[in-house]
Amino acid sequence: MSFQVRDNPAHDRYEMDVDGGTAVANYRADDKVVTVFHTEVPAALRGRGLGDHLVKGTLDLIRASGRKVNPRCGFVAIYIRRHPEYHDLLA
Repeated sequence: MSFQVRDNPAHDRYEMDVDGGTAVANYRADDKVVTVFHTEVPAALRGRGLGDHLVKGTLDLIRASGRKVNPRCGFVAIYIRRHPEYHDLLA
């Protein structure tokens, strides 16, 4: 299964459409660091691993932008801890 995560800077969040809902990762960003402070998957869609897909896509977009990440969201911090390929993104 492939999920597309997109940046929505007008709303300061990354978004992923899935099964009629939208999972989001809210952030604040500057030129060097993106601080992700909250992630949310619609309640009816939880428990299916969608949060992992959201975070992976979010981190990939942050990497592509040349910035680092400050994971203020516990879910994002745990994901990074479990995936060493993203350790270099930590601010």
